[in-house]
Amino acid sequence: MQVYNTASGRKETFEPIALPVKMYVCGLTPKNEPHLGHARLFVVNDTIRRYLEYRGYPVTYVQNFTDIDDKIIAAGLRDGMPPSEAARRYTETYFRDMDRLGVRRADIFTYVTEFIPNIIAFVQGLIDKGHAYVVDGDVYFWVPSFPTYGALSGRDADAMLAGARIEPDERKRDPRDFALWKSAKPGEPWWESPWGKGRPGWHIECSTMAMETLGERIDIHGGGSDLIFPHHENEIAQTESLTGAHPFVRYWLHTGMLSLPASDDETAALEKMAHSGAFVTIRSLLAEGIPAPALRMYLLGKQYRDNFAFSAEQLRAFAARWRRWAEAAATLKRLIAWAEARVAPSAPGEPGEAERALAEQLTAGRAAFVAAMDDDLNTSEALAALDELVHRINDFSHGVGETATPTILGALRESQAVLDELSDVLGIALAYGVDSSGTAPGVGTASLTLTVGPSPEQVAAIEALIAQRAEARQAKQWAEADRIRKQLDETYGVVLKDTPQGATWSPRQER
Repeated sequence: MQVYNTASGRKETFEPIALPVKMYVCGLTPKNEPHLGHARLFVVNDTIRRYLEYRGYPVTYVQNFTDIDDKIIAAGLRDGMPPSEAARRYTETYFRDMDRLGVRRADIFTYVTEFIPNIIAFVQGLIDKGHAYVVDGDVYFWVPSFPTYGALSGRDADAMLAGARIEPDERKRDPRDFALWKSAKPGEPWWESPWGKGRPGWHIECSTMAMETLGERIDIHGGGSDLIFPHHENEIAQTESLTGAHPFVRYWLHTGMLSLPASDDETAALEKMAHSGAFVTIRSLLAEGIPAPALRMYLLGKQYRDNFAFSAEQLRAFAARWRRWAEAAATLKRLIAWAEARVAPSAPGEPGEAERALAEQLTAGRAAFVAAMDDDLNTSEALAALDELVHRINDFSHGVGETATPTILGALRESQAVLDELSDVLGIALAYGVDSSGTAPGVGTASLTLTVGPSPEQVAAIEALIAQRAEARQAKQWAEADRIRKQLDETYGVVLKDTPQGATWSPRQER
């Protein structure tokens, strides 16, 4: 298994320090509704975790919430509430949206406000070792005390000085020095410290929380590529200066940026999706009718390191792609139930040519999927491998006649098992009706008119009507059966197809 390590600038064989794999991901600063850029970051890292576990590596996954900083203070002022309440509100929206997208909860969630004593001790340790200094209640890290500063980002001295001008302060020993502790300003939250009332700087928080939960060295550190400098550069400097353990992180895995056209024209100039500019909320897309698993598939449609621009047209295409998978899974489920009702559990059977060919295709499909994911977690190629597998499964399913045999049942079950196995690695559920409730409007984008899938309540109603229609057909009540078909079409936009094994349904492509 190969992963691209930002620190070395190349792919490396994944070899954890020990088991379980220690994985830390820079999480949300809860200052507004989560947007699609957040979704991509957390879906990607959830998929990395899932694949590691699939390959046999137990994982301890830690993710933080930066629940106090300048932006949260500003969010509290904007929303007319204390910063702590604003952070709590938007933390809850994170869980709401990520649960819908199938992002599994971290083993440990850390909150900055719960680690203040640890952060203070960390800062004091850096002062004691000569890596930090105090100026009027503020504490700064002294960058020249860490000679390899800049190695992660590959920035030269001029580039780092340009970055340092974002926070100019004549009291610094070096322009690149960064804040570890900030003295309190009027009206801001504060904590007591040896240097007076204040609060932590941004970078020291992740160093402290990662070390307190996972130790002095960790295997994987995830985050957006926009964090390479200065955030992750500073994490390395702080942590290794305190502990002397090198490297602090064995593999730095950075997710590319998701951008948005600067206007409604998708060909317009792009800008990074961010709360400070244009963004599309996760909730708004789900409210438009995009099935949550289809949105997750879209977010995995490019290799995780690639940047890409949001496109409503591409999202619609991925929704249709997901629907093909969901319909293949539904067909398998229906055929298995049909065959089980007609085949004795212990009936013998010799596989025919179609069953043998399918078995080879399932094996090849799984191998292609693993090869793609082993090559730096290439989810784009993994999706392509599953597309081919779905195609082969559909070919077999459509060839099933009116007679069920033990070998046909076995082939159907194995198809379902492989499809479930690999889609679960990607966290993509294969069923209509996955919760996509919510009515919040998107911000910075026009209505997308993306309705492509029924709600959970609609799925239940559709399947109940199909069962009623089956009973009407059994009783030769053809007029009633036709009435129900028309109701399904007009009310739910459902297309029915009658087969020897029962009726199948799917939403119309255009609603």
